[in-house]
Amino acid sequence: MNFSLSATDFLTILPELILCGMGMVVLLFDLFGSGRNTANLAWLTLLSLLAAGYADITMMGQNLMGFSGTVTADDFSIAFELIFLSVTALTVLLSTRYVHERGMGYGEYYSLLLFATAGMMLMASSLDMLMIFIGLEILSLSSYILCGMLRRDARSNESALKYFLLGAFATGFLLYGMMLLYGATGTIRLREIAEALRHEEVFVNPIAWMGMGMILVGFGFKIALVPFHMWTPDVYEGAPTTVTAFLSSGPKAASFAALIRILVEGLSPMQEQWSQVLWVLAVITMTLGNVVALQQDNIKRMLAYSSIAHAGYILVAVVVGGAEGLGAVVFYALAYTFMNTGAFGVLILTADRGRERLTFEDFRGFGFVSPALGVAMFIFMLSLAGIPLTGGFAGKFQIFKSAIDQGYIWLTVIGMLNSVVSIYYYLRIVVVMYMQPAGDDSLQEPPRASIPLYTAIALAAAGVIYLGIFPSGWIGISLQSVSLLTAGG
Repeated sequence: MNFSLSATDFLTILPELILCGMGMVVLLFDLFGSGRNTANLAWLTLLSLLAAGYADITMMGQNLMGFSGTVTADDFSIAFELIFLSVTALTVLLSTRYVHERGMGYGEYYSLLLFATAGMMLMASSLDMLMIFIGLEILSLSSYILCGMLRRDARSNESALKYFLLGAFATGFLLYGMMLLYGATGTIRLREIAEALRHEEVFVNPIAWMGMGMILVGFGFKIALVPFHMWTPDVYEGAPTTVTAFLSSGPKAASFAALIRILVEGLSPMQEQWSQVLWVLAVITMTLGNVVALQQDNIKRMLAYSSIAHAGYILVAVVVGGAEGLGAVVFYALAYTFMNTGAFGVLILTADRGRERLTFEDFRGFGFVSPALGVAMFIFMLSLAGIPLTGGFAGKFQIFKSAIDQGYIWLTVIGMLNSVVSIYYYLRIVVVMYMQPAGDDSLQEPPRASIPLYTAIALAAAGVIYLGIFPSGWIGISLQSVSLLTAGG
């Protein structure tokens, strides 16, 4: 068989090539640069992200295919890739002071962020199970190391070890599931798998169904669906806060993008069956995430369980499917990026002399000590709770509207009840900030100025408000990004 490469092949993965190439440049810059200037490394990383974003934008609407149809640069992948780049850019801005104060001012930190982003982008753009797995491994290995970047912190080491061990276990399920699907269908190409499953003898093959089940288990871990969520609170609490901000938004969105690829393009003949399984997982994920979040006194752990609940909300849209459901996934992933990363940004900025303020008691009176940051945290909590005029409300509205339109009434009712429950623990922070006097351990003066950090928080707050007040434009973009996917390619 003749195999040749063309310029289109490399153009299709140009953003990933930019990030991987610049990841190595950042390492070399750190090795040979003078003074190990972490600020220069951060700006070089941001420049790399901007270059990759520009490459993505120029390819919109072209629906390029590369490497014999194993990767694509369609609007669906590009929309998610821009979300990944936004997550990483906000994380870099949040990291400039944090990595210096916590002894993490290494080129490998920024380099790993770039490699992890490239892995996420490859997951969203792959039409081949092997390529999805490669992208997932690039992301996972980078994430394991990032969790342990505080090398002298026992909690950070524990976080990295737990994430690695459980992640490797879940990856085994995922890879074995892919192998079983290959054994049943004779191919690893998603669209060819769908064609094979339309034949009765393949569809009824129990090996194919076992493969589907193991793939759902593997991605259930990556997305933190119940009962595969156990790693989330411990990893989020022990990891550096900047890494937690990154993990809670970027990899979760990437896993949803890859799962949608597999389900919609590869396992579409099994939709009736896998949608029933995901219906149950969505309900228990939303419910357990919210119920356990109610009991948390540590804000990082609360946001960890909150992220589990939000995975359940997004899973509702995956169950619904179609243009409206999958478009809601894209929109909500963008809104969640702003509100969740912004909330972690406030936690990072309030750290004082190496001590992170992560409990509710630490935020007593915070709204009066630092009015601007108090308002920002207030906005992020309102959005996470799904209060009107915020991006979180617009995202949940799209999810539940699409579910009602498709007749998923009970799923919508359960989702809305869970959203009401979440209001309690989100507004608990607001009550503590504005209705309780500052204690001896509370922050007594505004945090030290950090322009990149304030910029990241301001951008996140602006994004939340804009998506809440003017959602129609981005909803239209989200629907357009999934139009080719829902049309069957």
